Amino acid sequence: MNSVHTQRWNGWTLLAEVIGRLRLLVALLLYAVVLFPAAGRLDWDRGWLMIAVFAAVILVNAPIVAWRNPEVLRERLKTHHGTKPFDRFFALAYLVVTIVFLAVAGLDAGRFGWSSVPDWSAPAGILLVALSDIPVLWAMLTNRHLETTVRIQSDRGHGVVTTGPYRFVRHPMYVGMVIQQIGAPLILGSLWSYVPAAVMIALLIWRTAREDETLRRELEGYEEYARTTRYRLVPGVW
Repeated sequence: MNSVHTQRWNGWTLLAEVIGRLRLLVALLLYAVVLFPAAGRLDWDRGWLMIAVFAAVILVNAPIVAWRNPEVLRERLKTHHGTKPFDRFFALAYLVVTIVFLAVAGLDAGRFGWSSVPDWSAPAGILLVALSDIPVLWAMLTNRHLETTVRIQSDRGHGVVTTGPYRFVRHPMYVGMVIQQIGAPLILGSLWSYVPAAVMIALLIWRTAREDETLRRELEGYEEYARTTRYRLVPGVW
């Protein structure tokens, strides 16, 4: 068996390991644990739709990444030393605001009906989440250094990635995450949830700025890359 086939076989083995540990389902469990108690009921179609959409994203992404770039999936399951302090703060803050986002959506759309949305909001939200997955998946297939925390990966030969979506912006995965946060409130049918969603987007932008500063300062070759690929998230803007 050649090295390519061996890598792909190892990828499928890794996928089975991941699913066995239920690591990729933690977010979905968090959604359910927060959404439905906040809604005060289980017969909330939009809540189940939200879970189904994100489950579909996981079920699409995991096999593709396990097949094409198993290393990045394996590394994203590990805890690494050297995470920057600002990123530890980001992880905690983002988790807290995510819980607030889910609770507000459940209270608004599932229980009290503080805001109303048109019927087309759900398919529009699904479309946005589907579109958001394009830069996320593309980045995961392209960048072997795409770990879950910000650090200089000197133990893994950290280098600059300039191909794939990194030709257009320096942080394509965060582009997808921002679009996702625009689409999720539409799926849930809650306009009030855009308040915590906006905070989540602000946190992502802050993390992008801090990560970019770190890479320009500490990763060899990144400053030159930043001069040729000028924009962090939005071409022509920032």
